[in-house]
Amino acid sequence: MSSRGAQAEQLAARFLQQQGLTLLQQNYRCRHGEIDLILRDGATLVFAEVRLRSRSDFGGAAASIDRAKQQRLIRTAQHYLATLPGTPPCRFDAVLLQSPDGAGIEWLRNAFET
Repeated sequence: MSSRGAQAEQLAARFLQQQGLTLLQQNYRCRHGEIDLILRDGATLVFAEVRLRSRSDFGGAAASIDRAKQQRLIRTAQHYLATLPGTPPCRFDAVLLQSPDGAGIEWLRNAFET
């Protein structure tokens, strides 16, 4: 991961923690892919994808989470959930950053449906 990507993830984790979420794991990896942040929002488990896009060509940060990426995230989340004793309510969020200094953070809850 690039240093810009790591910085963006740290900023996103801090931002979400300031919103009351609890960080459980960062950069969860398995054979299906990677989830940037796994957090708890009350009783809900949140799988968060962090995107840094300084340019808006091609749709910007949100558009970069295409259907193929969503499917990889879902399979990776299923792998993570299989390690838990039960399955809590879950959602997929996206944290979009316009610059590595954290300006213009946008938090999309339920960024896509499974």
